[in-house]
Amino acid sequence: MTSPSRHPYPDATPYPSRRSPTYSRHGMVAASQPQAAQIGRDILAQGGNAVDAAIATAAALTIVEPTGCGIGGDAFALVWIASDNQGNGELHGLNASGVAPQALTRDAVRAAGHEQMPLHGWTPVTVPGTPSAWAELSRRFGKLDFASLLKPAIRLAREGFPVSPVIASLWQRDTETFKRQLEQGPATAPWFDTFTIEGTAPQAGEWFRCEDQAKTLEAIAATQAESFYRGELAEKIDAFSRQTGGYLRKEDLAAYQPEWVTPINARYRDVDVWEIPPNGQGLVALMALRLLDGFPPSHRDDPELLHHQLEAMKLAYTDGKAHITQADHMTYSVEQLLSERYTEERRALIGETAITPEPGKPAAGGTVYLATADSDGNMVSFIQSNYHGFGSGIVVPGTGIALQNRGHDFSLDEAHDNVLQPGKKTFHTIIPGFLTRGGKALGPFGVMGGFMQPQGHVQVVMNLVDFGLNPQAALDAPRWQWMGDKTIGIEHGYPTALVRAMSARGHNMQVAHDSRSYGRGQVILRDPETGIYCGGTEPRTDAAIAVL
Repeated sequence: MTSPSRHPYPDATPYPSRRSPTYSRHGMVAASQPQAAQIGRDILAQGGNAVDAAIATAAALTIVEPTGCGIGGDAFALVWIASDNQGNGELHGLNASGVAPQALTRDAVRAAGHEQMPLHGWTPVTVPGTPSAWAELSRRFGKLDFASLLKPAIRLAREGFPVSPVIASLWQRDTETFKRQLEQGPATAPWFDTFTIEGTAPQAGEWFRCEDQAKTLEAIAATQAESFYRGELAEKIDAFSRQTGGYLRKEDLAAYQPEWVTPINARYRDVDVWEIPPNGQGLVALMALRLLDGFPPSHRDDPELLHHQLEAMKLAYTDGKAHITQADHMTYSVEQLLSERYTEERRALIGETAITPEPGKPAAGGTVYLATADSDGNMVSFIQSNYHGFGSGIVVPGTGIALQNRGHDFSLDEAHDNVLQPGKKTFHTIIPGFLTRGGKALGPFGVMGGFMQPQGHVQVVMNLVDFGLNPQAALDAPRWQWMGDKTIGIEHGYPTALVRAMSARGHNMQVAHDSRSYGRGQVILRDPETGIYCGGTEPRTDAAIAVL
């Protein structure tokens, strides 16, 4: 991967895009909404660091992009704390995903008539981790007062904002979905009261405000999230859950703490790719990259290379779905799944034609992503989500808190690693990424979109490392995604001849003209020698980069 500030074609845009890569020396914020990115930039200008900017941006995104994240969701972060201006420092991981409530047992779910975890309602609701992530990041690494970081989001919620085009379309989609699929009643009525205008989703450019969210953010700001877990907000969540048949209790909230974790990594070519360890699915991206590292580099539109990418992802994802859950509940460890021996065994399954993969057995032994960087070389890779769009469809009255439906990913099969248990964290789709070379920071990257995320990580990393694309071009490039069995979705920007070549190898190719399910992302890379940042942001959305 060429240093971003000395890329041979720094303005090259080989794929359709209206954006050029963005450069800065003093700081950068890349986010999926312009207003949120600008808020993060303003925090940097006020003397805040990359962590402060990430918190303020994340809080703002819960207001302007409620279709992808909310106060009642989960979050993860990779935080690079620089020790000098030459790219040296330390990477820290924060897992702020929540656990299943103590009352949420397999027997209780089955007694309610479910053979598998439902998508909506109280059953898939797990303890939210997002507010705790903001407070914990601020406590450990922030410079500015925590309350000041949430003020811009509070103002957006109280005064309102014009809804952006992409968010308006997603809001409309989710509103229609809830009208069709939510069981109407006291538990779900508050969602429509809070997030629609007389039952209708706001249109692009329409002004939307939510006083309930403003008040909740004020309580979180004033108490460093204590109100959410052990105060007035916790009492409100508990009361509504008891009144409407939920499982979540104030005791579940009070017992919750975010967890600092050691990031995991895999070497791909000359770059180390870093992810949050399980229960997150970042391990899937690392397994796929380990498989692909055993094949020689080639050009991006080489049919042999694309076939290898598709097969590697299928094998890695099949293992991930079978084995990833809370780390101490996994049959096989991260080390076993990334071991050279197991990687070689799985790589040997990649032949000339498409296969339907099965999980292996190693030897014993709707989401928003943002990236921030400051003038000192500190960088943050941050992601938060309610999971499916607005989440469970449950909103606590008077708070604007839309509760996530992350528990939908639990299995009810007692033999499965990810089987539902009270107090357990489920397999988690949201994953922040980070790149280093030779121990020096290159920067944060991420791709949003459920099970597209590790697939997006692999493609963005290869675009940067193997194909020498700048951050913007790496995001502009069309993507593919494995959709199960031998079915591959692929964006219409891929050459027709390449799609036909994959069909000839036995892949069931489905060309997509709607890119919303192919991920949205941001990349910020830092040149360790000059300190210059180069950023790219998703061309498929309303995303923006703000610089200092």
